[in-house]
Amino acid sequence: MNGGAPQAVLSTMHAVFLARALYVVADLGIADLLADRPQSSDELAEKLGVAPIPLRQVLRAVAGTGLLRSDDQRYSLTETGQTLQSGHPTGTRDMVLTMQGPMFWDSLAVLPERVATGRTGPEIAYGAPFFDVLSRDPDAVTSFNRMMIATQGDEPTAVAEAYDLSWAERVVDVGGGVGTRLIAMLQRNPELSGVVFDRPDVVEDARAHIEASGMADRCTVVGGDFLEAVPAGADAYVLSRILHDWDDETCLRILRRCTEAMKPGSRLLIVEKILPDGDEPHLSRLLDLIMLTVTGGRERTAAEYRELLAQAGLTVRRVLATSTAASVIECV
Repeated sequence: MNGGAPQAVLSTMHAVFLARALYVVADLGIADLLADRPQSSDELAEKLGVAPIPLRQVLRAVAGTGLLRSDDQRYSLTETGQTLQSGHPTGTRDMVLTMQGPMFWDSLAVLPERVATGRTGPEIAYGAPFFDVLSRDPDAVTSFNRMMIATQGDEPTAVAEAYDLSWAERVVDVGGGVGTRLIAMLQRNPELSGVVFDRPDVVEDARAHIEASGMADRCTVVGGDFLEAVPAGADAYVLSRILHDWDDETCLRILRRCTEAMKPGSRLLIVEKILPDGDEPHLSRLLDLIMLTVTGGRERTAAEYRELLAQAGLTVRRVLATSTAASVIECV
């Protein structure tokens, strides 16, 4: 091959710099400053107390993504760029700040050592697993929870539409975060009630999110550790984006806590992006790298999920595709 590096390699290397520029825009709160009117890079630099020329270079790079619009050296937000504002319901700014923030960035920097030693990025960089490091900073926990809203996108609605829960009366979302997935299920099934079960440091954010959704009368929040026990006696249990965070041994602990809580007739619903057997592009491949870098978990193929679930005494009844990259694995 002649003519320099392949375009796929060049694009990947360049994307690292563009992602970092986007982090600067989010970290400085540029979208909040542009909410009312367009401003020049000099105006923004003066308000922020930063160097104007480097800021201009960052802004024009990010404008190429369609998040900003430049007109006579004045910048404004596009409709997509408005998602970078603080408190936007998509959680986009929190996603950028978390995924390009210190813990993710430091973990990525030590990826060669991660591969060489088997220790996760946070364990190498901070001396503790990801969720332990995260829990040290309440603001980081809140930002992470909002990031999960951003990364889920349409997935909660797609799952609620793909899987019929009309047979169930009560569902427990194990590791349910702020309740986005369960809220979608409740909205789809008017007779359903539910429980969001997650770490105690997530409980207050979950209650606030559920209250804002208008579902507080049908949904309760319980704090706890799913490695120890989960609320018992529900018709359905949901593990959405949980198993991919953990190695097989820890996954088996989580699954066994769920089977202990299940009653006769209960079903366990696992929502994950299943790795394809071939080499075709799939979002699960990128998520697999993130899990490798940060949590020590991994994405799995359908066969790997079946084997893991069988070890926990669970049988896969069916695997349902959704309109997103996620699938629902129904187990009994």
